[in-house]
Amino acid sequence: NSLVTSQLTMLSLFQVTFSSSVGVSLPCPAGGAPHAVLRWYLATGDDIYDVPHIRHVHANGTLQLYPFSPSAFNSFIHDNDYFCTAENQAGKIRSPSIRVKAVFREPYTVRVADQRSMRGNVAVFKCLIPSAVQEYVSVVSWEKDTVSIVPGKTYLAWFFLTSYGALYISDVQKEDALSTYRCITKHKYSGETRQSNGARLSVLDPTETPPSVMDSFQSGEVQVGRSIELPCIASGYPNPTIRCDLRLEDSGNYICEVTNSFGSKEVTGHLNVIEPLRVTLSPKNLKTGISSTVILSCAVQGSPHFTVSWFRNTEPIVPDQHFSIQGAHNETLFITAAQKRHSGAYQCFATRKGQTAQDFSIILLEDGTPRIVSSFSERVVAPGEPFSLMCAAKGASQVQISLLPINSSVIVYECVLAIETSPPSIRAMRNITAVAGRNTFINCRVIGYPYYSIKWFKDGTTPLPDNHRQVVYENGTLKLSDVQKGADEGAYLCSVLIQPQLSISQTVYVTVKVPPLIQPFDFPPTSIGKLMYIACVVSSGDMPIRITWRKDGQEIVSGTSGVTIETKEFMSSLQISKVSLEHNGNYTCIASNDAATVSSERQLIVTVPPGFRVQPNNQDGIYGKSEVLNCSVEGYPPPKVVWKHAKGIGNPQQYHPVPLTGRIQILSNGSLLIRHVLEEDRGYYLCQASNGVGSDISKSMMLTVKIPAMITSHPNTTMAIKGQNKELNCTARGEYPIIIRWERGDTVIDPDRNPRYSITTNSNEKSDEVISTLKLKPAERGDSVFFSCHAINSYGEGRGLIQLTVQEPPDPPELEVREVKDRSMNLRWTQRFDGNSIITSYDIEYKNKSDPWELKHATRKISPTNNQANIVELHPASVYSIRMYSYNKIGRSQASKELTISTEEAPPDGPPMDVILQPMTSQSIRVTWKAPKKELQNGVIRGYQIGYRENGPGSNGQYSIVEMKATGDSEVYTLDNLKKFAQYGVVVQAFNRAGTGPSSSEINATTLEDVPSQPPQNVRAITVTSDEAVITWSEPPRMTLNGVLKGYRVVFWSLYPDGEWGEMQNITTTREQVELKGLEKFTNYSIQVLAYTQAGDGVRSNVLYIQTREDHPGPPAGIKAVPSSATSVVVSWLPPIKPNGIIRKYTIYCSSPGSGQPAPSEYEANPELLIYRITHLTRGQQYLIWAAAVTTAGRGNISEKVTVEPAGKAPAKILSFGGTVTTPWMKEVRLPCSSVGEPTPTIKWTKDRSKIGFHHCKVNMTDLILTVRTPPSQLLKMVTGIFFQMVPWYQPRLTVSTTSTSSITLAWIPGDNGGSSIRGFVLQYSVDNTEEWKDVFISSSERSFKLDNLRCGTWYKVKLAAKNSVGAGRISEIIEAKTHGREPQFNKDQPLFTHINSTHARLNLQGWTSGGCPITAVLLEFRPKGTWAWQSVRTNASADIFLAELREATWYELKMKACNSAGCGNQSSQFATLDYDGSTIPPIKSARGEGDDVKKLFSISCPVILVTLGMALLFIIRKKRKEKRLKRLRDAKSLAEMLISKNNRSFDTPVKGPPQGPRLHIDIPRVQLLIEDKEGIKQIGEDKATIPVTDTEFSQSVNPQSFCTGVSVHHPALIQNTGPLIDMSDIRPGTNPVSRKSVKSAHSTRNRYSSQWTLTKCQASTPARTLTSDWRTVGSQHGITVTESDSYSASLSQDTDKGRNSMVSTESASSTYEELARAYEHAKLEEHLQHAKFEITECFISDSSSDQMTTGTNDNADSMTSMSTPSEPGICRFTASPPKPQDYDRGKNVAVPIPHRANKSEYCNLPLYMKTDPFFRKQAELHDPCPVVPPREASIRSLAARAYHTQGRHMTLDPSKQQALTLGHGGLSSLTSTATLPQRTLTMPSTSSAPSGAAAAGAGASASSTGGSGPTPGSSKVGGSRDSLLESSSSGLGRLQKQNAGAYSKSYTLV
Repeated sequence: NSLVTSQLTMLSLFQVTFSSSVGVSLPCPAGGAPHAVLRWYLATGDDIYDVPHIRHVHANGTLQLYPFSPSAFNSFIHDNDYFCTAENQAGKIRSPSIRVKAVFREPYTVRVADQRSMRGNVAVFKCLIPSAVQEYVSVVSWEKDTVSIVPGKTYLAWFFLTSYGALYISDVQKEDALSTYRCITKHKYSGETRQSNGARLSVLDPTETPPSVMDSFQSGEVQVGRSIELPCIASGYPNPTIRCDLRLEDSGNYICEVTNSFGSKEVTGHLNVIEPLRVTLSPKNLKTGISSTVILSCAVQGSPHFTVSWFRNTEPIVPDQHFSIQGAHNETLFITAAQKRHSGAYQCFATRKGQTAQDFSIILLEDGTPRIVSSFSERVVAPGEPFSLMCAAKGASQVQISLLPINSSVIVYECVLAIETSPPSIRAMRNITAVAGRNTFINCRVIGYPYYSIKWFKDGTTPLPDNHRQVVYENGTLKLSDVQKGADEGAYLCSVLIQPQLSISQTVYVTVKVPPLIQPFDFPPTSIGKLMYIACVVSSGDMPIRITWRKDGQEIVSGTSGVTIETKEFMSSLQISKVSLEHNGNYTCIASNDAATVSSERQLIVTVPPGFRVQPNNQDGIYGKSEVLNCSVEGYPPPKVVWKHAKGIGNPQQYHPVPLTGRIQILSNGSLLIRHVLEEDRGYYLCQASNGVGSDISKSMMLTVKIPAMITSHPNTTMAIKGQNKELNCTARGEYPIIIRWERGDTVIDPDRNPRYSITTNSNEKSDEVISTLKLKPAERGDSVFFSCHAINSYGEGRGLIQLTVQEPPDPPELEVREVKDRSMNLRWTQRFDGNSIITSYDIEYKNKSDPWELKHATRKISPTNNQANIVELHPASVYSIRMYSYNKIGRSQASKELTISTEEAPPDGPPMDVILQPMTSQSIRVTWKAPKKELQNGVIRGYQIGYRENGPGSNGQYSIVEMKATGDSEVYTLDNLKKFAQYGVVVQAFNRAGTGPSSSEINATTLEDVPSQPPQNVRAITVTSDEAVITWSEPPRMTLNGVLKGYRVVFWSLYPDGEWGEMQNITTTREQVELKGLEKFTNYSIQVLAYTQAGDGVRSNVLYIQTREDHPGPPAGIKAVPSSATSVVVSWLPPIKPNGIIRKYTIYCSSPGSGQPAPSEYEANPELLIYRITHLTRGQQYLIWAAAVTTAGRGNISEKVTVEPAGKAPAKILSFGGTVTTPWMKEVRLPCSSVGEPTPTIKWTKDRSKIGFHHCKVNMTDLILTVRTPPSQLLKMVTGIFFQMVPWYQPRLTVSTTSTSSITLAWIPGDNGGSSIRGFVLQYSVDNTEEWKDVFISSSERSFKLDNLRCGTWYKVKLAAKNSVGAGRISEIIEAKTHGREPQFNKDQPLFTHINSTHARLNLQGWTSGGCPITAVLLEFRPKGTWAWQSVRTNASADIFLAELREATWYELKMKACNSAGCGNQSSQFATLDYDGSTIPPIKSARGEGDDVKKLFSISCPVILVTLGMALLFIIRKKRKEKRLKRLRDAKSLAEMLISKNNRSFDTPVKGPPQGPRLHIDIPRVQLLIEDKEGIKQIGEDKATIPVTDTEFSQSVNPQSFCTGVSVHHPALIQNTGPLIDMSDIRPGTNPVSRKSVKSAHSTRNRYSSQWTLTKCQASTPARTLTSDWRTVGSQHGITVTESDSYSASLSQDTDKGRNSMVSTESASSTYEELARAYEHAKLEEHLQHAKFEITECFISDSSSDQMTTGTNDNADSMTSMSTPSEPGICRFTASPPKPQDYDRGKNVAVPIPHRANKSEYCNLPLYMKTDPFFRKQAELHDPCPVVPPREASIRSLAARAYHTQGRHMTLDPSKQQALTLGHGGLSSLTSTATLPQRTLTMPSTSSAPSGAAAAGAGASASSTGGSGPTPGSSKVGGSRDSLLESSSSGLGRLQKQNAGAYSKSYTLV
């Protein structure tokens, strides 16, 4: 039965590795039926025990190891071998040893080495993992830059990740070297990931090399059915071929051979394919008889080299006389002469390299014969029908059951026992000793198969069986039944037929032994004290026989306890002299010989009559208690006790047996137990005992029952209402007297102390009851307890327990919010006290926090079974108040505590409103809109997404999305970089934290038209005639028209042989062909064709060159004929003005009208020579001579006819022709002068009728060779006029039109052409902080250009120069412009970290905003707090990044830097990793440690060192600044001297033409001098060339009597110590606060203010030219300079150390307004200006992107033209004027800016560098002080009357005002003394007396009439001193400061 029902199973586990932070649970891999008991042991066999929080074995047999810290590691527990056992009645088995190993989280680093590979080869990257963790760490992926490469996927067809983690890159190319490669690993148990360093690949050019193996397979093992990669990667050039030789079977050697033309390489690898071990132990379950031989065979399948071990019941089997282990692998276990103790569970373990497999067998040894106990019969089944066959056997351990198929059609199964596969043999048999009368089995065990039969023979001859007692079984076992000594003793032969004629046999000898036979005996009945004799006789058996006695299993020793034993040969007697009770027991007689041991057992009984040990006595019993009535008896057999009861307390009348129930029982000693005494138990009791020996005994007793006090009536539970009275009643009875006591809980109630309670007690004598009443007045909540009523008497105490429940309305529930969403919330509540009444319902009320509760919303009658509810239909981003009520049957609770919650934001429900599209340009659309309705915003609108798409053919219909932050209720955004003249659909969506709302309806708008971006195609030109050509073309591509095509323009101009261009002409047409007529003959033409739209002209086509055909030439341009002798004349002529072809020859005609010759004579002249001598003429006769030119087309028209007469003496005549010669400036030119005459004429050259010197020219023979060095305004006037060509003198005016993130659009106005047509422009640009200039060549017809592909957010410098046939002209001023964009910034609304654990932190790089420029790199630096070394990580911003290998429970410092082309943004933070158990750690508190002193010293010394370095640096900077100022002073002086000395023209040149508004510009850093008027700017560079300032520049035509013209000279501030507003290097009130960190630091020292001197010439009313000084701010707004006057203002130079005046930025308008406002506030606080009068010019700051400004109306002369609607008023300029005359004394001590103070009238208007000249210092001592009225102010008032041609305004000053203005210069004397400067006359006022206005006018007139031929009499020469300006100015300034009379004016202009 146990074999069938009992089974054990055991699975196999080999090794369990777990993480110390996770722990592990190990179920015991065993089970059984019946249920098996599971236990765990160490491999040493020791039991394991529980270790709290470390190790525990659960009841179900699971072993659990808990997570532990490294400090709790115990190798005995965490790194050991375990096994478990399973045990039931079938046996006990064990599991294989399980290796349990804990793995710690230990730091490690993975690394990838740089690799090299030839192009076209394969590169191999391997992830190098430390050997300590290599077992647990594997490669999960690779990264190529930011692209992840995962196993099993192919990327770009040449990246492959192997199963063991290597990365192959096939067909390596150069671009593969641009990437960084990293491997990503993962820990198998802790799940931690690591990223390696970035490795690079060096790609080499292929070189011829033999092959080399880069990665190959050496050796390995793989299980059957698994896949394996055998790498063989080779490199070489040419690329090697690979051939693999594979063996037929999988296991074996693999050879990989790589070969190319330069060699071969071979590698061999060995692969071992292993099969998992599988163990089969047979027989599986065996039940056999003892003494049999059991053979267990352990069949092991799988790979070889395994070891086998055997266990029985979990104990190793040690070979002995019963056990033997045989076989090559110990696979066979033999059990010979098996004994009963050998039964159990046998296990076979096979082990190989960590693999373990096992099987077990249950062996049950019993006496039995092998046989089949059940089998099966024939069965017929249908195909596919399941069936089962059972064959059960019983027998020896060699039985094996197999099911054998016979054939395939009819399948026959047979149940076979003992099938062996080895050759048959008979196992050795030992001689047998049989016991007579018993059965004996002789086993003939045949090993092997096949054999045919087994036969037995007796004594070698008699075949068996030969009688009924002999049986031969099929398995060869011989059974001898009832063995007889004579008949069955002898030799037995077992013969086995193994072949038809071959048998094997073995003989065994059977000896029969006769066992002893004991005759039956018995003990007679006896009693105490009697004698006893018993004999044990053996009647048969082989001698000798041994006889012994035992009592109750113990051997009896003769002579002890009165027992004597006498033994003879075959008999033994037992004698007891006096029998007692101790002699009772079982006696056994044992007889034994060699055959067997037999025994006979009998019982001796000694009888004793009953007697009392304890007699019963009268007793009192207490009601309800247990009572024992004692009665104890003895005797043998044990007496039987019977109890009887007689009711009543009188004499007993009749006894009745006591009924035995559960309440009444008789104890084992005979006493009577009454468990609960009742009143009816009173009376007499009789105890009677008997055992059949002697007579019965009995004894009586009386039981009296006493009643203890008890409660007979009371309510168990009762209810009360809080606040009402309640009575509790209690009834008691028992033996009197009875005391009643009430208790509340455990406290006795005392009414005297607590008047709320009262107690009344009444007795009822009839019923012996006592009634007590407790009254509560009133009931309270605290009375809901147990009240007890206690009754007490002498016999006991009774208690009645009453539960009082006081009911009331419930307490309000405790409400909490579990979850809040945008439109709902989940509430949960806890009902703490229900008022002792079941809650019937709940009510929830909620409202908007700002509303009263009368406007509440309610959710009523919520089921009491619920403890949570969802409130829905709430409004997002709203604040609600919530409260709650609960109800029971008593009433409603109070309101709960009011909660205030805010719902989450939800995506907006409404779209933005009033979306309006306004096309701005051809590539931009302005989108304006308003925020969604307030109630639909569902939160704070964070920003908007603008989606736009092109609605046109070919568009994909997808929206492009841009995002912007919200700024208010009204928004505006400009979409740029759109397609030109394309329709776009735009939608706008608002978003908040929760998401994006609905989009607005799509609105369409079309970008403005633009000019075509490509020229017409296929332009062709055909010349038809000499003056006509046909131009054809085709339309530009439709996509490039950028608008509606209006037509075409054909632009053409002629190119003359001298390089000059003709007038540019154009023809407009709508056709694609045009005929050009009226062209010049035989002329080269340049032709371009363009298409135009409404927006303007498009791109011109490439220049197409054609030449018209030849035609008849025109007449010679001139002809001369002079006599050279009496018979000859010389004829000279000029070529035709229009040769119309190539002149082949000239024909000279000569006729004599008086000679009578009808036809003239013709002479042919060489076209190279323009002179011809005609001879053989007649003296004195007149001749007509004319000439004609000849081309291939024929002869042209004749010239005019001249008359000549040969003479004997030829007068001097000039043959050369006069005219105009055009030549480049600074080039040599030859002027011919051919003459004839007799005698030879003398040649004389003159200029303006004056003889010319030869320092610029020389005479070669008759020709004049002239080097042109005179400025272009000077012409040589002689016979031959010269016109100079030069490079474009005036520089172009360059401005910025628009900017974007990647482009800057420039526009310019060209200057003059230098006398030659402009051929084109050269545009140069560079990044602001570099000097690497790039050139762009632009067509001469272009006036704008767009620089594309620029860096985002970067400042650029740009300059432009024009180019003509002579060369490139002067370069324009450098302007600076910045592309849109700024450095990245981190969005504070974004979380910095998205995940942090104990070793990793994931950063959110998406929080960086790009600033409009793509982020190129992100640099991370982090370190543990308190450490020095930073760890750096560089990545891009595409994805999140992990910080790995962090320390657990550690605070870190983090610095991030994100960079783009505009700069870098920084972000710093601190974070802490978690503890190993996932908990957070507290912040670091400062604690004083050993390093505190060092840190303190460091913290003190660092600032000191920094301050010292800062002061030193400041000293150096100030010193260098001072040196720069000195240099500027010297340069300014030199320039001023040059300006004055180089003017040699008269001041009295008549004024001609409109006012020019000129300006001189001095740029100190680069020494540049500019003269600017309406036509442009003329510039002189560092070559110090001079240009005089002539009256032409000063001419005015509007009102010469009341108007002053001026030339302004600008330079940076010269004197830095004259006031805080002048020292701009320190105060810098105009500095833009928006700093540019990316620009070189040198920019920070640039001055934003410069000084200006105005050289003024007043017509008529102003007798002399004055030079005034003024401090002012200069700058430009998009190329338009804004100054105080209408004349052009200056901007700083193109030097890198210049100010930012020339910067063009669309972001500077508002900031500069703020700067000027701050400067104004600062000026008002200055002590130097405390008496000044401030005049403010109000202006408006435009809100347009062009940053244009408009001024107010304080001064018409100071107004500026606005380019946009003003939106913000502010200060554009303020002026600090001198105090009033009456306030003059108060201002005596005021320090006034020196450049604005004048002390002497004759030089008060001169600039500082002129005043410091010795000449002017001398003059200053002779003249009166300057007038009080500031000359500058007077000059400005005069200038206010100008009619500004630039603004179209005309204004004439009143003559009286003009006179007053002139007379305002108090102290002017007569103008008789004038000062003449070198090359420029400067009339100085006299020192005598102040003239009247008329006198001044007259003086001016007289001065004008003198002309410019020489210096005016009485004037003095003023020479430009080269002395140091600083040295020479000290004395002059000192004298100036001594004078109190003076005026100053200080102006500031908005830059």
